Amino acid sequence: MARVAYTDKDIELIARMMRAEAEGEGRLGMLMVGNVIVNRRKANCGDFEGLRSIRDVIFQIQGGNYSFEAVQKGNLFYNPAREVEKKLAKQTLDFWREHPSKYALWYFNPYAPCPPTWYGQPFSGQFKLHCYYEPQANTCEGAYRW
Repeated sequence: MARVAYTDKDIELIARMMRAEAEGEGRLGMLMVGNVIVNRRKANCGDFEGLRSIRDVIFQIQGGNYSFEAVQKGNLFYNPAREVEKKLAKQTLDFWREHPSKYALWYFNPYAPCPPTWYGQPFSGQFKLHCYYEPQANTCEGAYRW
């Protein structure tokens, strides 16, 4: 059973985002970005309360900007997804979940060492250039559900 309900269009969206945000970090880095997207859809708490679809997550606006820089700036996000990214996207939607993105709802590339918190959320780990952050204990049960 899939972690969240999804369509072929959702696979395409996640695949494009994974490539745009983490192509330089290889397949594992792209899987981690995809995992954060799925986690945000499942979380239903805090900044991510009420997101009902993958499309809602990817095109979410916070503070007047899109949540994902790749949507804001365009770059690779607006190119078609390749089959390799679609396969990785399907993995994250169906079952894939690994540390440090396992419960993460945020990631970013600080171009410096990862700070111990990000908007008050604890650091869960780093993969290549991206730092991952998960919600504080007991603040978002949805992020910790399969």
